Amino acid sequence: MSSGCRSAFTAWSPLRSSGHLTARTVREAGTAGVGQSHVTVGGPGEAHTVALDDALVVQAAELAEQLLSTLDDGGSRWRHTQAVAARAFEAADAVAPEQVNLLLAAAWLHDIGYAPAIAHTGFHPVDGAVHLQRSLWPPAVAGLVAHHSGARFVAAVSQLQHHLEPFARPGYWSGPVADALTWADQTTAPDGQRVTVRERLDEVIQRHGASSPQARCHAQRGPALIAAVRATEDRLMLARAAHVSTA
Repeated sequence: MSSGCRSAFTAWSPLRSSGHLTARTVREAGTAGVGQSHVTVGGPGEAHTVALDDALVVQAAELAEQLLSTLDDGGSRWRHTQAVAARAFEAADAVAPEQVNLLLAAAWLHDIGYAPAIAHTGFHPVDGAVHLQRSLWPPAVAGLVAHHSGARFVAAVSQLQHHLEPFARPGYWSGPVADALTWADQTTAPDGQRVTVRERLDEVIQRHGASSPQARCHAQRGPALIAAVRATEDRLMLARAAHVSTA
């Protein structure tokens, strides 16, 4: 890997920057290398490299910006998306190196279903996933978007389960990548600020209301999301301990 590629990725790594990621900074990082590049992640004494598919992550960031940055919501959905993508990068140690690009792409794209241009059912996980499927994105990216943050529980109480049938693989709603995506989304508030998973769950019910699908499935969805967040944090602790022991 060239030094130029390393410095470009370092510039947009949220592990080294307090600002939000943007499609522009990801695009600049991607064009610094050719094809698949590597980026160093982890803190002092625990750094290691992971593979990044430049094209997949750059295209995901660009599509998210195209669909979300102009929403009439004061920019909150786009700020949230950028912060979730940054948070997902911090979870790189919780997934296999070859799956980091998948996690990052799904993080950028998880909320694109809110865009009116592709919102056909009104259930944003499905609308985003169907758009990705029809646009020939990798099936795993579409599947992770379809099931992100316990979407299956909301679908069950909303009688929308049939929309998730094309994305019926367990790895889309459980396992290291799905858990890390949940961790990134459920520890990021709508305005992009970091919160605890319990604060996020409370905020969702307050925002949507006590009779909303989110509230009606909370008894099932809440524990599942908390478990996914804890599993990711456990994986991060184990990975960091392993890096320190081999440093």
